[in-house]
Amino acid sequence: MPELPEITLSKDYLDATSLNKKITAIDFLHTGGLQAPKDEFLKALKGNAFTGSHRLGKYLVIETTGDKVLVMHFGMTGKIEYYRNQEPPKYSRVIFSFEDNDHLAYVCRRKLGKLFLAEGLQDFRERQELGKDALELKEKEFLELLKDKSGSIKGVLTDQHVMAGIGNVYSDEMLYQCKIHPKTKTGKLSEKEQKQLFKKMKSVLETAIKKEGVRDDFPDSFLIKHRKEGDDCPKCEGKIKQIKVSGRSTYFCPSCQKEQK
Repeated sequence: MPELPEITLSKDYLDATSLNKKITAIDFLHTGGLQAPKDEFLKALKGNAFTGSHRLGKYLVIETTGDKVLVMHFGMTGKIEYYRNQEPPKYSRVIFSFEDNDHLAYVCRRKLGKLFLAEGLQDFRERQELGKDALELKEKEFLELLKDKSGSIKGVLTDQHVMAGIGNVYSDEMLYQCKIHPKTKTGKLSEKEQKQLFKKMKSVLETAIKKEGVRDDFPDSFLIKHRKEGDDCPKCEGKIKQIKVSGRSTYFCPSCQKEQK
């Protein structure tokens, strides 16, 4: 599933291709992901233009010249694709056509993505009960969020109500870089470990953005290039193991990331 870094790339892509162009038509090829009636999307967006965008964790919030914002969630396989003078991309679900005859397609192969309308970013965040975007957190805020949490640290990092944007892949990476076992109870982490985790959270997400999510381009010391049961740990002689934590497939190195008893 696209996580915070991938949403950053989608934001940059939309800003570079699709702003300040009047929307002349919207084709709904699949309506299953619409979180409001189709007519409401037409009323809110047709005749208006996209004017800017914001990242909110795993959501892309798009401002318009109208009185609503469009919010995209990409599910497991979603993306946006800008095109001209060609057939719509495969698995296009909604197509926005502009006055210059160019198009922006919301593409979602597995149909798990969702499109929302909201009054604004803050309105949407409150309605969805989302935490603050992970990269916008300050250290003090991060430490406060971990306070009194009793579940696994992996579960806390991936809880979108606590902080928005971190999913399976990058939570595993952050914990690996800190040598913290993913099942570790959050309350057992020392303040030093929590502060280290905050720094690694920032650095992992920023590295992912810089590398545009291309796993082969990540540093050799990153777990992301070794997310396979039995693969060699890039930092020791251990073997990568897969387990379930908070219902999620989780990869870690048992030699580097000792489980606290």
